[in-house]
Amino acid sequence: MSDNFPFKATLLGTGCPVVSPRRYGAGTLVECAGKCFLVDIGSGVTQRLVEAGKSGADIDALLLTHLHSDHLVDLYQFIVSSWHQNRDRPQVIYGPPGTQDFVDAQMQAWKAERTLRIEFEKRSSTAAFDIEVIEFADSCAVISDDNSTIRAVRVEHPPVDPAFGYSFEAHGKKLVLSGDTRPCDALTDASRNADLLIHEVFAHAHQDQSQLTGTRTAETMAAVASYHTTAEEVGRIAHDAKVRCLALNHIVPPDADERQLIAAVRSNYSGPVIVGEDLMSFDLMTGHVSRHQVHFSI
Repeated sequence: MSDNFPFKATLLGTGCPVVSPRRYGAGTLVECAGKCFLVDIGSGVTQRLVEAGKSGADIDALLLTHLHSDHLVDLYQFIVSSWHQNRDRPQVIYGPPGTQDFVDAQMQAWKAERTLRIEFEKRSSTAAFDIEVIEFADSCAVISDDNSTIRAVRVEHPPVDPAFGYSFEAHGKKLVLSGDTRPCDALTDASRNADLLIHEVFAHAHQDQSQLTGTRTAETMAAVASYHTTAEEVGRIAHDAKVRCLALNHIVPPDADERQLIAAVRSNYSGPVIVGEDLMSFDLMTGHVSRHQVHFSI
């Protein structure tokens, strides 16, 4: 195994269903053992992918955590943009039961428009529109070779069931992505001694009644809280799993006070804590954290 291969995670979207110009929909780029993986494909992730220096043509597999819209609404955009980006091989998509039906429905919905494009544009390959879907219903090693192992970890996000997080192991390092989940033993176990845990966080736990407006009733907020993880709970998970670094992701709401989030995590975890931002990259080999800069000229 070559030590020259990077092992990096780049947060392409750190938001949630609430629309935010700062935090796009869920998506994480993982470069591991010479391959590129995309975990989830939420709103705007295809644009963020290009900003991060990659394209749909570079992705070896798309890994879906669950079938909530904020984690897969950009799926067809990803497929068709990969074609525009000269992808000349089939797409490979891993996900829970129902993934095949969802992909089929997306391809059918856009069939007429796609057929017109293919006939008119006369590109040399349509392989990007060939989709291989691999479904799994429980924790398992979804991809494994001599250089790396990617495992799906069944988490708890009821009423969505099953839902998954993912762990990546390569070069003697371990990265864990929680997906959407409430605290659960399976994820804590999978995160044991991880070099980096990227975990979702819910910051509404202490919201007072005066902040409940429009459709945000107390009942609604209690329901949402029941299938997410508070900052205090994330800290406890990181502590119990003895992770070396913690990054907060899928931040609900997207404008949550970062100082309060860190303070809440700190009540249970004393290690490094980073509030994720779109295009923030974590190099597991060097421990460096950076953010891609976009430069404009007029």
